[in-house]
Amino acid sequence: MDDVRRRPVTPTTTTLKPPQKASDPLPLPLYITNTIFFTLFFSVAYFLLHRWRDKIRTCSPLHVLTFSEIAALVCLTASVIYLLGFFGIDFVQSFISSQLITSHDDSTWYVDDNHDHQHHQHQKQQQPKCLFEVESFNITALSEEDDEIIKQVISGSTPSYSLESNLGDCKRAAKIRREALQITSGKSLEGMPLEDFDYESILGQCCEMTVGYVQIPVGVAGPLLLDGKEYTVPMATTEGCLVASTNRGCKAIYASGGANSVLLKDGMTRAPVVRFSTAKRAAELKLFLQDPNNFDTLSVVFNRSSRFARLQDIKCGLAGKNLYIRFCCSTGDAMGMNMISKGVQNVLDFLQRDFPDMDVIGISANFCSDKKPAAVNWIEGRGKSVVCEAVIKEGVVKKVLKTNVGALVELNMLKNLTGSAMAGALGGFNAHASNIVSAIYIATGQDPAQNVESSHCITMMEAVNDGKDLHVSVTMPSIEVGTVGGGTQLASQSACLNLLGVKGANKENPGSNSRLLASIVAGSVLAGRDRVPHYLKLGC
Repeated sequence: MDDVRRRPVTPTTTTLKPPQKASDPLPLPLYITNTIFFTLFFSVAYFLLHRWRDKIRTCSPLHVLTFSEIAALVCLTASVIYLLGFFGIDFVQSFISSQLITSHDDSTWYVDDNHDHQHHQHQKQQQPKCLFEVESFNITALSEEDDEIIKQVISGSTPSYSLESNLGDCKRAAKIRREALQITSGKSLEGMPLEDFDYESILGQCCEMTVGYVQIPVGVAGPLLLDGKEYTVPMATTEGCLVASTNRGCKAIYASGGANSVLLKDGMTRAPVVRFSTAKRAAELKLFLQDPNNFDTLSVVFNRSSRFARLQDIKCGLAGKNLYIRFCCSTGDAMGMNMISKGVQNVLDFLQRDFPDMDVIGISANFCSDKKPAAVNWIEGRGKSVVCEAVIKEGVVKKVLKTNVGALVELNMLKNLTGSAMAGALGGFNAHASNIVSAIYIATGQDPAQNVESSHCITMMEAVNDGKDLHVSVTMPSIEVGTVGGGTQLASQSACLNLLGVKGANKENPGSNSRLLASIVAGSVLAGRDRVPHYLKLGC
């Protein structure tokens, strides 16, 4: 069967007829037909209203109709139908035009949704539409075998999710799935790139049912002088002025001698929930887990899951006969969710030997707490807990930040502290930490959803050195990052990690790369504190 998508575009001198219009089937010219139906509508409407008033005056039943009234109702209905069609003539015209193209060849499955707009403009310019302009809709050229697979996907005989395993070619699977989606949805994916991406690298790790990838611009802020070293911070964002404002904060920190950071804690958490028949039995397990004499035994069982996983702490919360067990462990340079989940499962299997009546309800019970704002993360921490500080000189505050120390201290108190308290914020005692965290997370292949707890931050500002200089700090108790696994292995994200000097795992000191990345995130948040003045200056 000949396919329009593979048909070569050849020059032709054949004179094409103008596109068929919706008004062509009318026996009279359009302006005469419009005049007739407009006149008919208002005439019969006036007649029926007049008859209705007479019947009300004479107390005649309204449902008893004369022949003239029946005819008037028929004419009114016909004129209303015509007028509805007349005011929708553009829609009718576009529908007929698309039918002409799609019916030209049975193998033409897809027409770009931009066609209606293109046809309308060409009609205004009185230029005939060529059927071969289907080629301009960026339909991917596929082989006959791929065309057959597309038909099978559309019919449902071949599941879309199984294309990678069936074909053994991830890019080909994405291309076929993309074409099938465009056909079934009737919407174009033009503008979403498909080429120049390693689809094999994300199989079973980053994404399923792929049809392409989105593009997010990456800017750099810096140099950020942190702990005596300079870092150029990559930020992937679509928010104008974000990189510029962070860059200005980096400039202020650099001019004042740099910032310092301290890692307070490094431990990922996972909290399963188990149930017993009585609260007494649940309490017995709680006492067993919190007994220091049992910790070494549980650590050995837990640490079997990985050479990097090392159990640090176990905390329990009791709710009736349900016990919530919060495990905390180090995870090397990985963010560590999978690693800790395996260790937790090992411990649960071990506990069931001594507590056979224990019923494991879920491996994660929101006491962790993952991807949700929670007081337990704000107080206990999750991932990396970091505090970062700097002293900004008075001259820098005036020259670079365009303000004064007293104004910044007052604004921080009224906005970030009092204002957030008035709002009942949980971990939100900052200006816009999530902006910087999200931008760095996307650029470096972190889990963007963990921005929720990773953006927990309290910003403190204080006038020091007799009120001349500004001491500013950010305390972030739950920065969840990794330099291996997940999206960190993608080419673009790996390049951003390499720019920061934290790509991959540190073999000499496992975990140091991820800890450094967390410190850089905190330092970047510190640099982004002066967002509002810069936004107003740029008119963003």
